[in-house]
Amino acid sequence: MSRTLDRTLLGLVILLVVGGFFIFSSASLGLLAREGARFSSVAFNQIFYGIVGGSIALLVASSIQYRFWRRYAFYIFVTTGILTLLVFVPKIGLELNGAHRWVRIGFVSFQPSEFLKIGYVIYLATWLSGMKQHIRSFRKGTLPFFSIVALVGAVVLAQPDTDTFVIMTLAGVALFLTAGGRWRDVLWLALFGIALVAVLAFSRPYIMDRLTSFIDPSVDPQGKSYQINQSLIAIGSGHILGRGFGQSIQKFEHLPEPISDSIFAVYSEEFGFIGGVVLILLFSFFAFRGYRIAAESTDLFGMLLVVGFVTLIVSQAFLNIAAMLALAPLSGLPLPFISQGGTALLAVLASVGIILNVSKHRKKRSGVVQ
Repeated sequence: MSRTLDRTLLGLVILLVVGGFFIFSSASLGLLAREGARFSSVAFNQIFYGIVGGSIALLVASSIQYRFWRRYAFYIFVTTGILTLLVFVPKIGLELNGAHRWVRIGFVSFQPSEFLKIGYVIYLATWLSGMKQHIRSFRKGTLPFFSIVALVGAVVLAQPDTDTFVIMTLAGVALFLTAGGRWRDVLWLALFGIALVAVLAFSRPYIMDRLTSFIDPSVDPQGKSYQINQSLIAIGSGHILGRGFGQSIQKFEHLPEPISDSIFAVYSEEFGFIGGVVLILLFSFFAFRGYRIAAESTDLFGMLLVVGFVTLIVSQAFLNIAAMLALAPLSGLPLPFISQGGTALLAVLASVGIILNVSKHRKKRSGVVQ
């Protein structure tokens, strides 16, 4: 059994965080041309809460034996759920553009759903590893699993945060299948999900706008299709090698959310097709290494923890990139390790810390410690 953490995965994460900060810094220059934008506060939050706080969270989580989380899984899940519900409490929850996704306590504001993701994966991994003998039973396995996903969905969709619910569902399905769940049951969940999307599209105009702009980006190019068109202009302007670091034009006034969900478009404009491919490969290697750690885990709980966290991170990354390339509807999801969001980066690095601790206890391969 290995007693050292996976250096390859750690190296990939360091590369993504350091490289991501330079990408973020360049994209942040676009804020200087926008009225009311505060570059200094955005940079401080990213460095202090995201990089410094996240690095501490990674070190702490990687040093805690991963089975510790199983003992307190229910309490962690409930606590993160209650914390997320605080977004609806007056004077504590913050409302922005009709969304209740942030909490302010004192001078600190954060997005509690980022921590709910962690509690959700830990609890599902604990529950599924303990219910393995019943996982193929609809009454004892599938129905309770659907109920857990639906409970989380009710909280997240009420904010509303459809995008977070999508990646949490994808992570839940990955955990369910890894634990031995049936594809037939996943198909039923998929059909329910399609019906839910249809209902949301008709009840929430912004979702319908995202779907119509995805189907035909030429519809209303100055309105609902504006972001995707500006993103494609930015990516296309990068050509093969890009304009060069800091040389993006679209980030100044043209491209919405240049430091958040549109940051891949800024990056591609500056580093071109080659740079875009390199970043996609880094996330692909992260997924490969993470799932390999899961496969080498000594128990089902460790395997499920890693599968859940890796799926959360990678699905969010690829959905963000696909949206900027018009290969998926606009999601509003930030790009992990790179986009603005001190809370998001802290939570992602804490998740990586748990993955790294699992890697310390994995099996040896062919007598050689990996």
